[in-house]
Amino acid sequence: MKAQQLRFGKVCSVLDTEEKASVIDYGCGYGALLPYLQSRPTDLDYWGYDMCQTMVDAAKAEYGGEDGAHFTTDRSTLPRADYCIASGIFSFKLDAANDEWHDYMLATIDDMASLATRGIAFNALTTYSEPEKQRPELYYADPLPLFDYCKRNISRRVALLHDYGLFDFTIIVRMS
Repeated sequence: MKAQQLRFGKVCSVLDTEEKASVIDYGCGYGALLPYLQSRPTDLDYWGYDMCQTMVDAAKAEYGGEDGAHFTTDRSTLPRADYCIASGIFSFKLDAANDEWHDYMLATIDDMASLATRGIAFNALTTYSEPEKQRPELYYADPLPLFDYCKRNISRRVALLHDYGLFDFTIIVRMS
């Protein structure tokens, strides 16, 4: 739980406002990011999106009555938002090949950018993890090509955070 809160802090560092903001939680799962966002001094319009209906149902059961909170499994219903954040969605590749998962990551990053007007943020496990602790069902991304991809294709304002003591990294992309 402490690691999750640390990760949330890193991806939420893209939020550079204390004014009203709209946020898409891309791969929201059961909605754990929402209480973290609500603890900030920002008036929030939150959209939780996940492909798994069971997860969205759990999020709706827990947070569906919150003001400004919306949950969906239908990508086409998402509005453009100020920010699009993804935490933990790139870790489990299961039996997908690494090159296929990398392509999936890039397509997802592009989709996130298409949904956001001010910035995106995501995290992933790092190839700098200790080899003996790496697991075959997990995907360990090289942060440098992803940084370069975001810098060349999305915005010139990109930050790579890789100094917070976990076996992952966060990329922040500011678009405005």
